[in-house]
Order: sequence, then C-alpha cells, then structure tokens
Amino acid sequence: MSRLSCLVRSVSPSGECRYSLQHPLLDRYLEFIAGRSRPATLRAVAFDLKAFFAVVDKEPVEVVAADVFESLAHQRGDRRVVRLSDRESGLSPRTIARRLSSVSGFYAYLVARGDTPVTANPVPRGLSTRRQGGTSRSRTVPLVRVPRTLPKILAPGEVDRLLGALRTHRDRAMVLAMLLGGLRRCEVLGLRLEHLLVGDRRVFVAEGKGGHQRVVPISDRFFTAAGDYLHEERPKTAATDRVRGAQGTAAGLAPVGRGRRRDHGRCPTPGRSRRATCHEMRHTCLTRLREAGMALEAVQAQAGHRSIESTRIYLHLTNDWLAGEYRRAASLIDADQATVSLMAPPSGRSA
Repeated sequence: MSRLSCLVRSVSPSGECRYSLQHPLLDRYLEFIAGRSRPATLRAVAFDLKAFFAVVDKEPVEVVAADVFESLAHQRGDRRVVRLSDRESGLSPRTIARRLSSVSGFYAYLVARGDTPVTANPVPRGLSTRRQGGTSRSRTVPLVRVPRTLPKILAPGEVDRLLGALRTHRDRAMVLAMLLGGLRRCEVLGLRLEHLLVGDRRVFVAEGKGGHQRVVPISDRFFTAAGDYLHEERPKTAATDRVRGAQGTAAGLAPVGRGRRRDHGRCPTPGRSRRATCHEMRHTCLTRLREAGMALEAVQAQAGHRSIESTRIYLHLTNDWLAGEYRRAASLIDADQATVSLMAPPSGRSA
C-alpha cells in the first residue's frame, strides 16, 4: 500500500477533476463520491484517504480499529511542540475529525457493498463511558474533541475599507452578495443571470450546500452593483451566463476578500488577522441581521441551514442583543426583589 503515497489527478472529457489512488476499492469509492459531492469534497476525501493509508500501510480490507488509533496518534504529532493558539500539537482537531469522517465513510461504503471481507466499520463512533441511561450518543465521547469556536466577523469600519478597495463592479457585487445576503462562496460562484429576481429583489440559490435550493432577499445595493457590472463591464458576447463571468473562478474569489483588503485596510485589529475570508463576510451578514431583531428562524432560512442548531451560534455573536436581553431580565429580577422587600415586615416585628 506504499504506492498510495502517490495521488493521481486527471481531467475527464467533460472538464471535471478526477482523482485516483491506484487501488480498485479506493478508486471506486472516489468515483462514488464524485457522483454525489462537490469537487472540493472529492479532493478533500482523496487527500484524507491518501494520508490515512500512508500511515496505515495495509490493504483496506485488513484495517482494524487499532490502526485507526495509530493514525490518530500520528496526526496529533509531538506533544513537545504545541500551537500557541490552542495549546495543541500536530494537525488541528477539525482536520483530524474530517479525516476520520472520510475514512469512516469509505468503510461504510465497503460494508454497504457487501462484496468484500469488511462486515463492520473499523472506525469507532466514540469511546464508551460509565454513564447510565440516556441515548447511545450521550453514553459515548468522540475520538476527537472539536472545540466550538465563535466565527469572526467584520467591524463596520472594516467593511467600509473592504468595499472601498474593490476596483470593479463585478467584485463589489460578489462581495455584497455575501455581506448583504449571507451567501456562501460556492453559492456566489454558482449564480446565473436568470437567478437574479430583480423585480422581487431576491436571488434564487440553485447550488446551495448539500444540493439544497432556496430563495433569499438581498438589499438594493447588491442589485445596483450587479446592474452596473452588467451594463458597464460585462462583455456583450460573454461566453457564460454566470454572474461572475468567464473570469471568475473559485480560486479567484478569495483574493477579493483577502489580498485587496490587505492593501487598503491598513488599520490592524488587535488579536486577529487583517484578512477577510468569504465566510467572515457571510458571518457578518447573518450576525447583523440577528442584531437588528430578525427572528432566529428567519436567519436560518436566509443562511440555508438545515438545522436551527447551526444558527444558534449567532445568539452568541450578537453581543448587543444578548446584553439587552440580560438587562431586561435583570431589571425584572430587581423589581421583584424590591417588591418583596416592601412587603416584608420590619425586622423584629411579626406579621
């Protein structure tokens, strides 16, 4: 299995990227993933499997749980060298958890096939605890504890500097789709001209996460920028109907938020990088909507979250909203205590 250290990338006749690990079972799984996932997911799974079998030098059908724990120890690295940010060593917990998920998915695929010696997934769901009752999930702890950190958002001044640094109407429209509509990077790249519902001031998201579609409202500022791009910059004989045009690619969208902000956003923010990622713009939009009083269920629909649990994190980001709710509740508690004090008999006297 040492040959798995070589990952072969190719391009299909239709222009889609394909990956091969030069092993029949692994390549069949990658073909299965390619038919149901985005290119970025396929690439991540291919690299995750390559990394796993580079450490576990066995045939896939021979892997046992002990090999999984061995790969975990290898990825955590040398404990004598730790990161200052989280006091951990090796790869980040999120990366390790993602790799475990990729390996577990591969073995779930082999079990479902039923034509291999693999009859059980060698990747444990977690470690059992001594807790009694509850669900099976509550009686186990995960192999990797992934910290739940708050996403970073942009301050109003940073947003102004970012928008002021953009040189084209096209870039401005793409950034505003994230800042004002909360769209994901892949959703912005997938926008087509027919998806802009100008009369309703809404956008149809046809390529959402997990293949889910939705219609979301966006401010007039986005449609103004998009209109300026279509009338002043976009070639009349454009070869594509995508809003981004022929020049916009997944790799090309990142510098819109990072490199150009580095040039113009000279004022550093203490304790954080000056780079603005596409997801930071999305988080900024959803946080501001919640701060303005938008119902959590409405924020969920705007964000395209399947579970409202994913949206609840914005309750922790909206500091002004939380502080207001706390002050309101605290004032009621103080009023109740004052009422009780007035109704209580003076010290030393019976009622």
